[in-house]
Amino acid sequence: MNWVEHAIWWHVYPLGFVGAPIREPEQGIHHRLPRLTNWLDYAVELGTSGLLLNPIFASDSHGYDINNYFEIDPRLGDQADLDVFLAECKNRGLRVLFDGVFSHASKHFDHPELFDLQPDGTPNVFEGHENLLRLNHSNPATVDFVVKVMTHWLGRGIDGWRLDAAYSIATDFWAQVIPRVKEQYPDAWIMGEVIHGDYNGFVEQSKVDSITEYELWKSIWSSISNKNFFELDWTLQRHNDFLHHFTPTTFIGNHDVTRIASYVGTDGAALALAILMTVGGIPTIYYGDELGYLGVKEERPGGDDAVRPEFPEHPGERNHMYRTHQDLIGLRRRNPWLVHATTETLTLENPHIAYRSSADGHHIDVNINLDATPPQAHITDETGATLWSSTS
Repeated sequence: MNWVEHAIWWHVYPLGFVGAPIREPEQGIHHRLPRLTNWLDYAVELGTSGLLLNPIFASDSHGYDINNYFEIDPRLGDQADLDVFLAECKNRGLRVLFDGVFSHASKHFDHPELFDLQPDGTPNVFEGHENLLRLNHSNPATVDFVVKVMTHWLGRGIDGWRLDAAYSIATDFWAQVIPRVKEQYPDAWIMGEVIHGDYNGFVEQSKVDSITEYELWKSIWSSISNKNFFELDWTLQRHNDFLHHFTPTTFIGNHDVTRIASYVGTDGAALALAILMTVGGIPTIYYGDELGYLGVKEERPGGDDAVRPEFPEHPGERNHMYRTHQDLIGLRRRNPWLVHATTETLTLENPHIAYRSSADGHHIDVNINLDATPPQAHITDETGATLWSSTS
């Protein structure tokens, strides 16, 4: 196995985490990034092995309107703050992913010659957002620029990239970029944000290593919320096929969606986590989910704020949900073969599913019953011994 196959990411939205102002202008450099450094031991104790960071580059507001890809957002600090952060991650064995927003940029982007223009010179915008101007992905200079950004930060010590809105860019663009990056940094892991469509085809054509499996995210919370495990069973069949082609990035929460505990409650969130940790893929834990945070994503200006909260200066008391995460992440780390595991459904009823996850001559059985009070999940090994139970 390479390092990626052992990865369990703690996904953090840094601007929100450190309490930076999102929509109000702020002058000067504010050294807030050390607040995230204060939480690295917490991430290790949780059991995660790396940090997946949303944008940290100089931007106008929420981080996805970048104006300079080679500078740290002054609301977070400066290059020295980042150097300390990366060194502290390395000291703890934590890998780091940066968020590459290469679909679009701020209207104040310092390379306007890379914008995608209409015949009258008006820039095209990203998904109706007038402040997010599309880059011209048919321009070889854009290819060169993205390669330069990605290799620059890999050279500074990060381990890979999340490609934001990768679905919105033609796969032949990525197929020009990624081999050039990999030529210099063959161990870099590059994951694309893809919501729906032909997952296998996208991976093959774009040359990314992985993509975000939104299908699994949706079916996990929806099956629990609606007591309909037929949806999960169908998705796991598709998931098996994906695993034959690539290793998906799996999650039950991220910076763009309603919190899992807001969808299904705390008990349901524990069951969702049990599913996440017992099926194939590279799991991601969104910060706050491990503490049972609530938050509803709304389609309005500022509608992301509730799911991108500020964290305290230092970690405080851990709660039952945190310990549940420790237990299930620990189970995953003791059984690293699960990264490639495919599933076989053993029992299927609307509120009840039992499935077997297998790989490399190993298997575990997972039994979930939503009709129990409270809902229950049990995970057993090949001998029938209990590895984890929601009732313990």
